Amino acid sequence: MSKIKNEAHVTDDAIVNVRRAAIEQRGRWAAGFYKEAKEQGIDLEPIMRSAIHKIGLASGEKERKDFEGKDLNAETYARYFTSKAQSNTFEKKLVSANKDEAVVTLNYCALLSAWQKMGLSDEECTLMCDIAMEGDRGIAEGVGLDFDLEGSLADGCECCTLRYKTRK
Repeated sequence: MSKIKNEAHVTDDAIVNVRRAAIEQRGRWAAGFYKEAKEQGIDLEPIMRSAIHKIGLASGEKERKDFEGKDLNAETYARYFTSKAQSNTFEKKLVSANKDEAVVTLNYCALLSAWQKMGLSDEECTLMCDIAMEGDRGIAEGVGLDFDLEGSLADGCECCTLRYKTRK
């Protein structure tokens, strides 16, 4: 039996549900590519990690422009990150924030939902999650912050815990 719990609390918002469906589709594609490559003897993991990190890095560099002329630190970024339109999609919550570091939780993941629906094992879900988190690592790098993933839904935690730190 799966140890992973991933229960949505926001369920009656049509826009959130459309976004989640799109993200689930992206999750099925990623897992499908990974599994097909593995069946053919191809180790796709390093390629996926690199590609997703590069996409995240480009996104982070683009987001950094939103802060031109402003004080960009862990707190200002976390407030920006949790106020974006898709915050309800992942049920994001700003737990704590100051200029040096900020903690954000994600309490639902549509990617994980897709992988669970596909029947991936807990270990496969954990791996796919960590590969997907390369995007978040890249975004933080592109913005100019340090980033730690301190736990994830795919690891069996109650939420994904993201810690952003201002670089000194």
